[in-house]
Amino acid sequence: MFEPDDIREWRGQDVVDEDGHKIGSLESVYVDTASDQPAFATVTVGMPTRHRLVFVPLAGASVGPGRVKVKFPKSQVKGAPSIGTDDVLPAEEEAAVFGHYELHYTPGASGERRLARR
Repeated sequence: MFEPDDIREWRGQDVVDEDGHKIGSLESVYVDTASDQPAFATVTVGMPTRHRLVFVPLAGASVGPGRVKVKFPKSQVKGAPSIGTDDVLPAEEEAAVFGHYELHYTPGASGERRLARR
């Protein structure tokens, strides 16, 4: 596992699946607002002129020299909800990100966001 402060150093590093297949490059980390722990990463994927950011959970992820290895297959990550490279995840789309990975989603007690970009 990784320390929450260390993951920021991995921006731009390769993100690979458990079989070592490159998915893309780590763009940013989203933390769970309830715990302030890293919950998802956005990964830059797509053609050079049509990049987009897809979300992948960091639960069970590991870091190694020049890469972050996630526990989800490349095909599932590439099919995840995405945003443009200059966009922010709208609050109403958070549930879809969790749902894509069959993860339970509950907004904050007062309806606040569950994910915040760091």
